[in-house]
This record gives sequence, structure tokens and C-alpha cells, in this order.
Amino acid sequence: MIRIATIDDVPTILHFITELARYEQLEHEMIATEADLRATLFARAPQAEVILSFEKENLPVGFALFFPNYSTFLGKAGIHLEDLFVLPEYRGRGHGKNLLAHLRRIAHQRGAGRLEWNVLDWNTPAIE
Repeated sequence: MIRIATIDDVPTILHFITELARYEQLEHEMIATEADLRATLFARAPQAEVILSFEKENLPVGFALFFPNYSTFLGKAGIHLEDLFVLPEYRGRGHGKNLLAHLRRIAHQRGAGRLEWNVLDWNTPAIE
């Protein structure tokens, strides 16, 4: 199951961001707090959105955080995927692919001109 995150999911989102920072060996740069996430993701004008992936009924195992971008050549807004992370013990079960497919559907529904993301050059599993 995949769904859009709510303000009640902030602790889960922060946990995933912390685990992503650990995976990328960037924990020393991680300063976001629950208050930061509430203020930026769930404000009147949110700066980004999050979708969550679940194993079974209520076990969150991954997330994707994304925000709008814009193409002057297309004259359309698009979506930039900032982070996609699945807990290590749940990788290989399709959660990452499902998050990408769900985000593709969101982009299509919104009439986005593009969906883009970057992958660290050493992250072979994500590249594959």
C-alpha cells in the first residue's frame, strides 16, 4: 500500500530521513527536526510532499519526498524526487519501484512536464 503522508506521519518521515542520512554516511549533516518537517511539509503552502510505502497493513517501510520544479522549455511544472528510501530489510520486495510508479501517476495526474531525480554515483543498487 502507498499513501500520501499526513502530519501524524512526521515521526516516521524523520526516522526515514535519519536512516537515509546514515545510509549515505551523512548523519553529521542531518539537522532536520519534527518541528521543521511539520512547518515545511504540512504548512498552508507546503514546500514538499511525501508518500509512504507499507508492508502488510500498517508497517511503514519506505518513503519518497518530492516537490515541484519548472521547465521553461516545456512551459510546465514538473516533479523533482528528492529522496527515495526503503528500509534495508524490506528492499527487493518492490517498494522502491512501487513508490516510483506511484509518483509517476501523480506526475501524470498533475500534467507534469517531467519527473526527475538524481542518484549518488556510488549507489549501485539505486542506479540498477
